[in-house]
Amino acid sequence: MSALDWLTPHTSAHAGFRTSVKLVVGGTRRRPTLGILSSERRGIDLPGCPIQHRAINAATPALKRFIRALHLTPYDVPTKKGELKYILLTVGTHDALMCRFVLRSRERLSDIRRALPELQRLIPSLAVVSANIHPTHEAIVEGADEIVLSKRRTLDLRVADTDLLLGPRSFVQTNREVASALYRQAAEWASLPFPNGRVPQTLWDLYCGIGAFALNAAHAGVSHVVGVELSDQAIVSASRAAHRAGLSKDEAFFVCEDATAWAKVQDRKAHPDVLIVNPPRRGIGPELAQWVEESAIPRVIYSSCNIETLVTDLAAMPSYRGLQARLFDMFAHTPHMETIVLLSRKS
Repeated sequence: MSALDWLTPHTSAHAGFRTSVKLVVGGTRRRPTLGILSSERRGIDLPGCPIQHRAINAATPALKRFIRALHLTPYDVPTKKGELKYILLTVGTHDALMCRFVLRSRERLSDIRRALPELQRLIPSLAVVSANIHPTHEAIVEGADEIVLSKRRTLDLRVADTDLLLGPRSFVQTNREVASALYRQAAEWASLPFPNGRVPQTLWDLYCGIGAFALNAAHAGVSHVVGVELSDQAIVSASRAAHRAGLSKDEAFFVCEDATAWAKVQDRKAHPDVLIVNPPRRGIGPELAQWVEESAIPRVIYSSCNIETLVTDLAAMPSYRGLQARLFDMFAHTPHMETIVLLSRKS
């Protein structure tokens, strides 16, 4: 990888860049806090947090009023008592908001549902509201049970050059502006002609989420894209976004499967011109890396949030050489970054 052409890193704004946040609910029913936990596991309020998007900061005073009005008891970590654990907010197109209440039980669900018109009056930009039920005391943010309370079930999300649809439990990058640059870079690489002049026609997007890489590649001119993702909700959202973009199933098709298992059973003759992988922090792993290594796919684009697993996976694919790479400062003010690498199969 020493011969890689490292492109200029894409930097982030220093303030207002965070478009998706997890707010820990602390304090009391009368004086709730929305922010983080202290070292003593108590709530610390973060009013007007400078890294958060303006729409999030504008909504937090109204959310506190809502908590007080409904007498929702914040969850207290040391005593393991209380009801409201987190509020998760995501900013969509035109600063519309998705709000998810993470609750310990269903006990206050009907109260929140009845008070929803008041919440929407307090926050006019609110588009999607849901409740996530997380009954256990453990270090994970949400549980498996999600109840959508609003009429709208998905948030419109303009990312790069494509309109996406985000459901409550689907993954989204926390920095939409930098994510847009990342997807544009991948789409540019995916649509580049090969050295013989042939234009890529087919693309697979493994770990596709709501379809951002695949749909932006389709926008850039790739004729047939397929996305594979384990989350059924994400696949429904990706399919709907493709339909709204006027793409047929032949042009953009999304499959709810495990990425590795699906890839391994595909006919070798059907392998794409371009493969995009965007795995979680654990990387694609040895099984999928071996499959890629033994494939005949001429171009691979690897997007990684963990440089250590990226290096391990690339070492397992010696038949590919790195052409270009670029860093994206997705998480400003931290040492973390997103790395994207363009790989070409050696002759």
